[in-house]
Amino acid sequence: MSDALTFARPYARAAFELARAHDALGEWAGKLAFAAQVAADSRVVALIGDPRVAQDELARLVAPQGEPADSQFATFLGLLAHNHRLVVLPEIAALFTALKNEAERVLKVGVRSAAPLGEAETAKLKDALKRRFGRDIELEPSLDPGMLGGAVIDAGDVVIDGSVRGRLARLEQTLTR
Repeated sequence: MSDALTFARPYARAAFELARAHDALGEWAGKLAFAAQVAADSRVVALIGDPRVAQDELARLVAPQGEPADSQFATFLGLLAHNHRLVVLPEIAALFTALKNEAERVLKVGVRSAAPLGEAETAKLKDALKRRFGRDIELEPSLDPGMLGGAVIDAGDVVIDGSVRGRLARLEQTLTR
């Protein structure tokens, strides 16, 4: 995995700079996400390693449908294919998204809860996190049926455990001191 990130990092940076120069960060993020999903498919991975398949065919295979062959994105995919780096497209897409979020001052926050959050709770949580981190918040909710209640908020370097289990553990620590 670390090798893949090492190979992916310069390509992600180059894609980011190119997309930012043309004010197309959102467009490139979508195209990279699509190409990464295709490149991660086990059938495509088998083709990427097959010497009988031409590199330009592989680049066209992972490109979104209707992508012009002379577009900058198609040229980027062609460069990846020529350098045998299509296999690291998932890492390139993830790094690109991280660069995009940093540039747009967006923080992805995972929220794990026992029950789905309502619209009012989601809006309140986003507002509170925006005040705390000074950035726009993109919530990624997930359900954890093993939780008794509450939520665990994962904002990268900061984890806020508001779960019932976490509160009970903190209470136990306080009482046993």
